[in-house]
This record gives sequence, structure tokens and C-alpha cells, in this order.
Amino acid sequence: MKRIILLVVTNIAVMLVMMVAFHVVCAFLGVDPVAAFGGTGLDMTSLAVFSLIFGMGGAVISLLLSKTIAKLSVGARVVNGTEGEAERWLVETVRSLAERANVQMPEVAIYEGEANAFATGAFRNHALVAVSTKIMEQMTREELRAVLGHEMSHVANGDMVTTTLVQGVLNAFVIFLSRFVAAVAAGALAKDRNSRRGASRGIYYLVYYVLQMVLGIAASLIVCWHSRRREYAADAGSANLLGSPSPMIAALRRLDNLRPGILPDSLRAMGINGRKASLFATHPSIDDRVAALERIMRGI
Repeated sequence: MKRIILLVVTNIAVMLVMMVAFHVVCAFLGVDPVAAFGGTGLDMTSLAVFSLIFGMGGAVISLLLSKTIAKLSVGARVVNGTEGEAERWLVETVRSLAERANVQMPEVAIYEGEANAFATGAFRNHALVAVSTKIMEQMTREELRAVLGHEMSHVANGDMVTTTLVQGVLNAFVIFLSRFVAAVAAGALAKDRNSRRGASRGIYYLVYYVLQMVLGIAASLIVCWHSRRREYAADAGSANLLGSPSPMIAALRRLDNLRPGILPDSLRAMGINGRKASLFATHPSIDDRVAALERIMRGI
């Protein structure tokens, strides 16, 4: 319950920060913030500011708070290797992989749950790598090392930042285009402002919500496509760090036979475990990932 309250408070704080930032930027530019909603006649500058702040702002703030949010979401505990032999091996393995990937040592954490692992953080040299208790129990050391190599590849590639930028740009585009088209449609109807004011506002909200939904789905497809591409890249990165695709292939096959660990929505795309192949999947199927690694092994 405490975690839920903290996450709700965090989301409210993010919304308040974005609202304050929006009004400050509008005041600086000398534009009417209400005009972003078509209330006093649509103003493109205020709409652009609103779209950028609420599209990019939420994604960027979530990225900056990603390590804290991740720890709260799954109840992860940071370890330093003094807790026991398993923790010591985990920390030293991550340290070795970080040196090979030429990034600074990330925080290492363990959380209670089924087989999964993830990496997050706003900066490649200040990241967090977390593994579940079950994946530590159910994988061999070599398989788990491959999983950690996968997560360190995400860190080294800056995948958290690129995903945030893609998501933020698409969010801003959806907000801007849906409100712009809705305002144009409402304006075309409102030639007789006295008799059609209510109808034009109704058209505005109808068009806005329909476009928000349709464009939001299209944006989700793009984000998921990007996520699947970076999963292939992280698998290949693990093979490169370990010197062979074989350990990552073994780890993926092991994952395919384990009960998957379900992560919160904010972390789901960052987890290593994802089985269902679809346009809305953040991960390719295990079979497709194994096939891609086998092509690397054959030099194709």
C-alpha cells in the first residue's frame, strides 16, 4: 500500500510540475495558455508549448525518476556484495560486464518475483540493473551472466534515453495534431457562433478524443516496434560481451520454460522476459530472438 501511495503522489507531483512549467513558458513567450485548448481561439505557439511540455515532459521526468520509481514498484533492494555469496557473485559479474561495456558500475538490486530482470536509469553511467529472486534460483550462472550482459547492453546503448525520446516525441505529436485538427473541425462548424457554439465545442471534443485514441494506438505500435528492435540489439550485445551467442541462447530457452515475471507497466518494456509476439508486444518471441542469435553464430 505504501508503494502505491508513493507512486500516486509522484504522478501528481509530475503533473503539477508540468502545469507550472507550461504556464511559466507561456508567460515568458507572451502567449495565452488557455489558447492551447481553443478556449480563446487556437494559438499555434501555445499549443506547441503545451504539446512539448506534456508530451516530452512526462517522459523526461519519469526517466529522471526511473531508478527510484523502479525500486518502489518492485520493492527492489540494492546490494553491494557483502550480503552473501550469491550477491557477491552478482555484483562482481555486473562489474566485469560494465568494464567490458565501457560504462560505470550501475547499482545492482534484487527483488522478489518470478523470472525476470531489467535495467533502467536516466544516464548510461548512473544506471540500475535488477534481477528477480526466481531468475537467480532457476538459471545457471552462465545463463544469468548472459541475462546480465543483455541488461548491460541496454545500459551501454542508452536504450532508456532513446526510448524516452521516441515516446516523448510521439506523445507531443499526438497531443498537437489531435487538438489542431479538432480546433479546425470546430471552427468550420462555428460560422454562426451564437447558434452553433455548443455544437462546435461538441465537435471539438469528439474529434479530439477520437484522434487521441487513434493516433495513440499508432504511436504505441511505433514504440513497440522500437522496443523489439532494441531487444534484438541487446541480445546481440550480450553475445558480444560474453564472446559467444551460446549463453544468451541458453538463457532464452531457459526463460521459455520458466514462469514469466510480470513487471509493472512502467517497467514492462525494460524486462528481459516477454513471450507473446504481436504488433503491440514490447519483445519479440523467444523463438525469433533465438533464431536471430543463431544467425549471428553462423555468421549470416
